[in-house]
Amino acid sequence: MDKHTADEVSHAVVTAGPEIPAAPQFFIPSTASLQERRPRTLKHGDTFGVFDHNGDAASGPGSPEGVYHRDTRHLSHLALNVAGHRPILLSSTLRDDNATLTCDLANPDLFGPDGTRVLDHDLIHIRRSRFLWNATCFERIAIRNFDQVPHRLTLTIDFAADFADLFEVRGTKRERHGEHHPAEIRADGVVLAYTGLDGERRETSLRFDPRPEAVAADRVTYTIDLPPNAAELLFVEIRCGARETATASRRAFFQALRDARRALRASSGRATAITTSNELFDEAVRRSVSDLYMLITETPEGPYPYAGIPWYSTVFGRDALITALQTLWLDPAISRGVLLQLAANQATAYDPAADAEPGKILHEVRRGEMAELGEVPFRRYYGSVDSTPLFIMLAGAYLDRTGDVATARRLWPHVEAALGWIEKDGDRDGDGFVEYGRQRAEGLINQGWKDSHDSIFHADGSLAEGPIAVVEVQAYVYGAWRAAARLAAALGRPDDVALYDEKAEALRRLFDKHFFDEALATYVLALDGAKRPCRVRSSNAGHALYTGIAYPERAATLVATLMDSSSFSGWGIRTIASTEARYNPMSYHNGTVWPHDNALIGAGFARYGYRHEAARLAEGLFSASIYIELRRLPELFCGFPRQRSRGPTFYPVACSPQAWAAGTPLSLIQSCLGLRFDPSAGEIMFDEPVLPPFLDELILRRLRVGPGRMDVALRRSGQEVVVNVLAREGRVRALTRN
Repeated sequence: MDKHTADEVSHAVVTAGPEIPAAPQFFIPSTASLQERRPRTLKHGDTFGVFDHNGDAASGPGSPEGVYHRDTRHLSHLALNVAGHRPILLSSTLRDDNATLTCDLANPDLFGPDGTRVLDHDLIHIRRSRFLWNATCFERIAIRNFDQVPHRLTLTIDFAADFADLFEVRGTKRERHGEHHPAEIRADGVVLAYTGLDGERRETSLRFDPRPEAVAADRVTYTIDLPPNAAELLFVEIRCGARETATASRRAFFQALRDARRALRASSGRATAITTSNELFDEAVRRSVSDLYMLITETPEGPYPYAGIPWYSTVFGRDALITALQTLWLDPAISRGVLLQLAANQATAYDPAADAEPGKILHEVRRGEMAELGEVPFRRYYGSVDSTPLFIMLAGAYLDRTGDVATARRLWPHVEAALGWIEKDGDRDGDGFVEYGRQRAEGLINQGWKDSHDSIFHADGSLAEGPIAVVEVQAYVYGAWRAAARLAAALGRPDDVALYDEKAEALRRLFDKHFFDEALATYVLALDGAKRPCRVRSSNAGHALYTGIAYPERAATLVATLMDSSSFSGWGIRTIASTEARYNPMSYHNGTVWPHDNALIGAGFARYGYRHEAARLAEGLFSASIYIELRRLPELFCGFPRQRSRGPTFYPVACSPQAWAAGTPLSLIQSCLGLRFDPSAGEIMFDEPVLPPFLDELILRRLRVGPGRMDVALRRSGQEVVVNVLAREGRVRALTRN
């Protein structure tokens, strides 16, 4: 993803500023596959959990499992055993709304000391129900005896807290640690604590109801007598932070569960509801919407989608901006929350350690011990070249969608500061393009969304040296100037409108001259520090269609190149075409398929009238989701060609769920339908709508514009799509152009 990323370590020399020794990039080790583990994930606010199918968390090298809060693992081991044995897995499911994880287990065959079988398998049923709420992991364990005779069982719950920093879990080595305190053992549980080198005390409180028969620093033990067909309930709370005085209880569990479900319903209730003629696609859409709202964290400025689990459950600028753009038609409140949060954290001064410059928009926030100590540079980090123009683009798109001039006025000083960065610090050499180059060795080498150390290269495979101007960033800057002009018009600033439109056109001419390559039939990947073009066919070029910087006469050629079999795998468009020197279908950024990348390209196809090609992308990604557990599109998957009767090849450490992957099906729906809004006129427009081949009908309910809303059905009729309004409230109407 766009995060200090995958399984590579870089030793390249810093190209911006004086030459200093480079440090390894912050990477994710591939010693263990998330696909092999297929973990179960939960999240609420700044807390998330990663569990195996049994509901346990396995400790050990390479394991990401546990409960995390603010970038610290507060629980690193959790294991439920019956008579000293791990129960047999029956099933493990997340609710459709991601509210709870339910694991159904049964006893294995149990033998006495003399080898005699004392309990046949599958007579004792165990159901674990778990959710997160307000920095606490709540669990109910129901044990039921289905045998015809009574049984006495010993049940143990083992636990540990390593208080490891998230970056340490990801593979970064630390020479020094803080102090682990002796466990505080109480009648109803244990308090585990650690004081970091940053001086902060971090605690994990485990509480049990009823009180265990025995409590130790790493285990509680119950002896349970179960008559025939009888059941026993145990309740567990794992709290990240200071211990509350109340004990764990049935009442606390159900109160928290009620509040958690209410909160999910309230937030997801803002969204337009989508149903179709394809039940499998309905499942995929429901999972996308559920993942999106699970990943959203309420901030003082509004709802903000965290990037993904397990590695990116925090504020990221680029990811949230793209997720907001993908879902703006569905729920504009997300975009408003993202804009106000990023505006509140916009850089106002130079800070080389954080790659910060005045007007620049945030890349990442971390709150763990290593970030606080500066062992990683991401405490408040600005090392992304595209967050700033994307911020302006989203501000303009939000105004277009909502007509919310008051928020536009509130954002305007931040938009002006961001434009100032684009013209000054963003354009490092004054050539009219925005380039990147880290200011210190600890920063990211590549600062576009493809930020692996080898993701920007020349035709012969040699790595580009900076400062580097990547193709999609110039497209975003063009989109930013256009958005700024629309914002200025709404705020009554006609001189700025003319100036910004002029700057956009000047960039468009310059971009076409230096980036379009007739022989490649596409835009080059980047210009290096010597202004040499990186003559590589990449998915990045498709983003030029997304923002409209591509001249109309370039569109047909570019679409054909992107949909050629060297780029389009059948599942989606690869990050790098198979003809290129560094192509590797298993490489993080050099040949894999990223759903969000395809969503932006699909929106670009639709912008230039290629909706059937956008529908092909939708079909490919939907077909991939059929083979994926929970119908959940991951961060990425491998770029091997699609083959009949076989699913896609998974990438080992892809995050799932991932916000902009969750937003992808929703974005592609808008692209296929040509869905646009005019809030001033109360109009919802369907411009030459197309239904993907797997859909004959699509119904949108609670589709809002201004104070009005409507339910609308789109149905296939021969070669066309017919739009029918099913219901409406307020001043709103639908317009269709076929």
